[in-house]
Amino acid sequence: MRAGLSLIDSLLALGTLSDLPRTGWIQRGVRDPETVGAHVLSTCFLVLALGPRVAPRLDVERAIALALVHDAPEALLGDLPRTAARLLPAGAKAAAEDRAARELLEPLSEGALRLWDEIRAGGTREARFVKLVDRLQLGVELVALHRAGRRGLEEFAETVLGLDCAEFEPVASLRAEILGALGQDGARA
Repeated sequence: MRAGLSLIDSLLALGTLSDLPRTGWIQRGVRDPETVGAHVLSTCFLVLALGPRVAPRLDVERAIALALVHDAPEALLGDLPRTAARLLPAGAKAAAEDRAARELLEPLSEGALRLWDEIRAGGTREARFVKLVDRLQLGVELVALHRAGRRGLEEFAETVLGLDCAEFEPVASLRAEILGALGQDGARA
C-alpha cells in the first residue's frame, strides 16, 4: 500500500458521509436535507429492490457494492453541486474524484478500488444500472419532499423526467411511478 490514509483514517473519513448534507437541496432551501450517507443507503436499497427484476439478470450483489462506493469521494471533496462543477476546468472534478476515491478506498481493499474504477468507467451493465438508479434516487427523495408539502423543486423533477431508462425496464417503471406521484406530467414538483 502506498503512503496515504491508514485504514482507520479512511473509515473515519467515509463515516462523515452520514453527516454531509446534499448541497443541491440546501441551495433550494430544503431544511434538514438528506445526507450523502442517506442517499447512498437509499441507492443501495433501490438496487436491492430493482436489480432482481432486471432481465437479463444482473449481479445484484456487485451492483450493491458499486452503489456503496459511488459517492465515496465526497467524503474528501464534499457534495459539489452542478453549479460548482460547471465552473471548474474541464475534467477537474473527475480527476479530483478519482484521486479522492483512491485515497479513501485503497486502504479498504483492492476490491473497493476496482469497484470505483468500474462505476467510473460505466462499461458494465451493473455500473450503468447503478448510475441510473443513483439519479432515480433523487426522484424518490423528491416524492418524500413533495408529500411533506415542499414545492418549487421543478428542476429536480425535470432531471427525473429526462432520465433514459430504456435499458432497464424496472427502472422505467419506478420512474413512471415517481412522476405520477409528483403530478401527471412530473413537472409540478
